[in-house]
Amino acid sequence: MLSNPKVVIVIPCYNEEHRLNTEEFRDFAAEHPEISLLFVDDGSSDGTWSVLSTLCNRNLPNLQQLRLNCNQGKAEAVRQGLIAALKDEPDFVGFWDADLATPLEPIIDFVSEMTQREDLLMVTGCRLVRLGARVRRRNLRHYLGRVFATIVSNHLKLPVYDSQCGAKVLRAKAAEVVVEKPFSSKWFFDVEIFKRLIKEYGRDRVSSSVLEFPLIQWLETPGSKLKLSTAFFQLLVVLRSKP
Repeated sequence: MLSNPKVVIVIPCYNEEHRLNTEEFRDFAAEHPEISLLFVDDGSSDGTWSVLSTLCNRNLPNLQQLRLNCNQGKAEAVRQGLIAALKDEPDFVGFWDADLATPLEPIIDFVSEMTQREDLLMVTGCRLVRLGARVRRRNLRHYLGRVFATIVSNHLKLPVYDSQCGAKVLRAKAAEVVVEKPFSSKWFFDVEIFKRLIKEYGRDRVSSSVLEFPLIQWLETPGSKLKLSTAFFQLLVVLRSKP
């Protein structure tokens, strides 16, 4: 069991100037100096880089930033962030949505699970609607999400409930496998993460060594950059992709 694991969480950002809750990120970083937050500006056309520069210039060494020269999509922003994060030889790396639909506090729970179970390759958030949890999204997106999840589960031959949650932490050795090459889809790259882990470790190992962690809170925020009209096409692309 690791006593003081080194953790880097990638936060992909694109045109987040007016949505980024800098106070939440700053407070979390101050309270958890052992966890680094790496913000990746995916070629934003607004003032995102300036906002990030101000945030990361707060005498908090665990707030870092990386700028991509042009917009490459969320998948590549996450991949480039993970590649950069792995250079510091962390124990765990991960990524988290910039809109904080998932609050930052569950990072601690994810890392705790990874630390206690050396067999785990990845912990991923699970937006399970249930009593006692604040998991809220528009009905249309919820029902389409369940359709997508069923298709993905059947395709992967894994009982995964929520492959698309933008809150994931991976063991460094597993992340190295995941980032070896660019993803086929800008949005459904989470499915490719599972496919690459299956190729490397086998379906049985992934089934027992990936933990879906039920989130206590996930609140859909306005301003999603993925249009439903393109979602099914993106999904078909990733289902046909090779790991």
